[in-house]
Amino acid sequence: MNYIDYYETLGISKTASEKEIKQAYRKLARQHHPDLHQGDAKAKAEEKFKLINEAYEVLGDPEKRSKYDQLGMNWQAGDNIHFDPTNPAGNQPYTYQRGADFDNSNFGFSDFFSSIFGQDFTRSEHGSSQARSANYKGEDVDANISLTVNELIHGVEKELYLSLPNVCTTCHGQRFSQQGICPSCGGTGVIEDTRTVKVKIPAGLYPGATLRLKGLGGKGYGTGSAGDLHLHLQVTENASWQVTGSDLETELILYPEQAVLGDSIKVSTPHGPVQLKIQPNTHTGQRLRLKNKGLPKKQGLGDLYLKIRIDIPQNLSAAAKELYQQLHKLNTTDQEALETKIA
Repeated sequence: MNYIDYYETLGISKTASEKEIKQAYRKLARQHHPDLHQGDAKAKAEEKFKLINEAYEVLGDPEKRSKYDQLGMNWQAGDNIHFDPTNPAGNQPYTYQRGADFDNSNFGFSDFFSSIFGQDFTRSEHGSSQARSANYKGEDVDANISLTVNELIHGVEKELYLSLPNVCTTCHGQRFSQQGICPSCGGTGVIEDTRTVKVKIPAGLYPGATLRLKGLGGKGYGTGSAGDLHLHLQVTENASWQVTGSDLETELILYPEQAVLGDSIKVSTPHGPVQLKIQPNTHTGQRLRLKNKGLPKKQGLGDLYLKIRIDIPQNLSAAAKELYQQLHKLNTTDQEALETKIA
């Protein structure tokens, strides 16, 4: 038996989680289901669909996946791979041998649809699918949301525009209407429901955290409850703050006299202003650390780093220029004295 990379078949990495494997399978199974294709495209879809289900049957089972990772295509004895392409959960015995003829009757869309939404379906005498029960839970949805530094620290209310997979309300997931293929869902049994939801992000969440919002995922069918929305939080960098994990860095501009003589100045941080003491003889490029003034992390807060840059005032008065000239003469005299001493 030739080696087939099941991970490549599903378009996932070898470190993919069970959830990522299931999501990849759902996406590809919808795309390549034979009932959604005609003519030559249907035959190609059948072969692809068989391979997708074969890959999912192995990778979707932790024990089989472990054997496959160790032994490859020899993960089980013999050249036959035992699985039911229409029943990825393995509820019914079925033997499939690579190269065997594809029987489309074994790959009804109702079987695929039930594997996606966790619902049992039967096929009527006329070939149409009918649900045994009209109640099932909606799909969970994953989404990324980018927040500013201030929004992560202090919390915010956001308005999100979501596109959620739901059972077609025209054909009730059956794919067909009295006119033939359902015009609303195009024969997939699933429609994308776009809606707007307001979400309150609590204060103190850290980058990489996941917020579970119960009931804001895909709609349930019948009396089934809605799925959940899983928001994965990210931080947006801007001109004010450079983000490194939970630490922040920004630039602090000082005038020459502040750097030379030292000073006490008020500095803005995401947590509010603080009074900062500048030590004498501070140089450009130095980094000052303000502890616990960065982003939240799993335990505590990160730090804020201030990178020193010394600048010259744009509009100097005549008196200020005179002082700089005197300083220049003084520095020149000191330098000449030092050179004479060395010589």
